[in-house]
Amino acid sequence: MSTSATVHIEPFFDEPTNTVTYLVADPESGKAAVVDPVLDYDHNDGSVDLRSADKVLAAAQAKGWDIVWVLETHAHADHLSAAPYIKAKTGARIGIGEHITDVQRIFRPVFNASDIKSNGSDFDHLFKDGETFPIGGLQAEVLHVPGHTPADVAYKFGDAVFVGDTLFMPDYGTARADFPGGDARQLFRSIRRLLALPPETRLFMCHDYKAPGRENFAWETTVDAQRKGNKHVHDGVTEDEFVSMRTTRDADLDAPKLLLPSIQVNIRAGRFPPAEANGVRYLMIPVKAKSDLA
Repeated sequence: MSTSATVHIEPFFDEPTNTVTYLVADPESGKAAVVDPVLDYDHNDGSVDLRSADKVLAAAQAKGWDIVWVLETHAHADHLSAAPYIKAKTGARIGIGEHITDVQRIFRPVFNASDIKSNGSDFDHLFKDGETFPIGGLQAEVLHVPGHTPADVAYKFGDAVFVGDTLFMPDYGTARADFPGGDARQLFRSIRRLLALPPETRLFMCHDYKAPGRENFAWETTVDAQRKGNKHVHDGVTEDEFVSMRTTRDADLDAPKLLLPSIQVNIRAGRFPPAEANGVRYLMIPVKAKSDLA
């Protein structure tokens, strides 16, 4: 297998959703994976665009690379996934952690989504904790890191780990844990699992929101930097302290703007709901009435 030094990592930052998509490749074999691809979606008029995914595809094509996997770190609540489009263009398989079935069970009744299978078969492969798989000469390892959602996983390629929504840059902190199925205590333990990796391990964030005082977006750091400087979970912060902080902080956070569109699409592996009789696909917005409605 190739060493970590041969891993090519190219980030693509989508500022409207503050999401980082990664093209990960083994240049020697020409095989590649896309981690957390973004579908451009305008919530104001329901329109979708493929410009972000096309940038990733163009970069791979320019280098002659064959994309064989689309890897989702979890069912995102802040952007829609472009996984089906990349699969259609390349034949890549769509993979996610096996606990996506827990997330599907939670949200199927919310959206009355009877088309969603209960066994996760909307995805091509469900990864188990500790599972390894090749991308050309690269060996990828899956780490189950629940807490933000029950299904979060990180993908490790040598000394590079794509952490999804567990950690942010040290000056911004950690992900929220108040979504259905989320758990701040689990999140702390998942983060500590990541931070037990060698200090020089490179950590690649799924998002950056540019902490106050920082001028530029950033998404790459190290285990050492996180352990020394993460404002929420640096060395010395206890589990109980973290849970208290995270629970208090989450209570004041607004729901992500694209929460409802994103979840119902992403638990379908990026597919939109089936078309209605008129041939149009609709995203459902459940209404929670705080008082009686006439």
